[in-house]
Amino acid sequence: MEFVVYLFVLLLGAVGVLTAQEPCDSQQYTASGQCCEMCQPGEGMVKKCGAKQTVCAPCIDSETFSENYSSTETCRPCTQCKGLLRMKAPCTESADAICVCDYNYYMDKVTGDCQACTLCPLGHGVWRECAEDMDTVCEPCPEGTYSDQESSVDPCLPCTICEDEEYEMESCTLTSDSLCKELNPRFFTPTPTMDMTDNTLGGGIPKITPPTDTVTTTNPSSTRMGGVGMDQNLIPIYCSILAAVVLGLIAFIVFKKWNSCKQNKQGANNRTVNQTPSPEGEKLHSDSGISVDSQSLQEQQQLQQQQSLSQPPVVKVDGNLFTILPPHKQEEVETLLAEKSAEEDMDWCSLAGLLGYQEEHIDTFRQEEHPVKALLSDWGSKDCATLDALCTALRKIKRDDIAESLSPEPTATSAV
Repeated sequence: MEFVVYLFVLLLGAVGVLTAQEPCDSQQYTASGQCCEMCQPGEGMVKKCGAKQTVCAPCIDSETFSENYSSTETCRPCTQCKGLLRMKAPCTESADAICVCDYNYYMDKVTGDCQACTLCPLGHGVWRECAEDMDTVCEPCPEGTYSDQESSVDPCLPCTICEDEEYEMESCTLTSDSLCKELNPRFFTPTPTMDMTDNTLGGGIPKITPPTDTVTTTNPSSTRMGGVGMDQNLIPIYCSILAAVVLGLIAFIVFKKWNSCKQNKQGANNRTVNQTPSPEGEKLHSDSGISVDSQSLQEQQQLQQQQSLSQPPVVKVDGNLFTILPPHKQEEVETLLAEKSAEEDMDWCSLAGLLGYQEEHIDTFRQEEHPVKALLSDWGSKDCATLDALCTALRKIKRDDIAESLSPEPTATSAV
């Protein structure tokens, strides 16, 4: 009896001790007997439990993490996805980053490396696409399907079925689709039918049945095709017009150049004619229409030259030709006009304009070694080259000094 009572007391004491002590998940205690606290996910241990309780600190986002409850685990650095790996999930305080193979690659379970996904060849389609941890699975294209390119994502495609208004030019194969083309109504003409039963003429001759209305109905597409053909016929016309315009422009430019060269040559020929006598027997026609013998004209010119050498020059300003001036007088006019022109902006150009020359002729004189001499020589060969006209033009350009030098001296006699 006493033994039973003693056993009962021991049981009560054990129950009291167990109920008084709380469970300790860390299974570690401080020096004072307290259960050591555990750091939560997202926190890491900074100071271990010992004389005092555990000290925890939060992990840094995208840099460190802690995913477990622990009184001893610190924050660990996040995994970096490099090379053929790409990040599937980012790193947080409580979870590490998840890296998988890049697109078009898969993780080989044997080597643990990323391998390129297999491309299904022609005539094969994808049965199961390439995944992060699985290669492509291909299958041969069944009948009625095709695959015309290598791919790791495309399955076998169904063959095209031609419509009623189309005909099949090429049949579908494992590596190519069907090729259909629309029927062109213009290529088909209705065939008249022979009715041997009721539609007979006299004498048993069969009657030809004309085509039905549905066959003779105008096709709108043929109208459009006719319009397109008309547009195509107009293209050569447009090209011909354009070519004619271009040729016309080229001909106009060539004519202008030829006309300019012709005028320059005529000016040079006029100077040559005045210096070279005409062949014997040649007839010269004046403005009045009277024919003059070249031999008699040559004799008159020789007589005038002898008279000019035997007697001093006689100058008459009104109406006399510029060519009768003595050579030294002409050179004096050229010298005065050329020297003054160098200082007063090309007076000879203004003089040339007043004497009736166009800008293109003036440009020709500019190209000469002595422009003023070329101008006066060319102008002197004309019928209108009188001293009166020259003096009038000189006074208009404010060159009275040259005009006065052409005036007759007091002792000069007037020629009739």
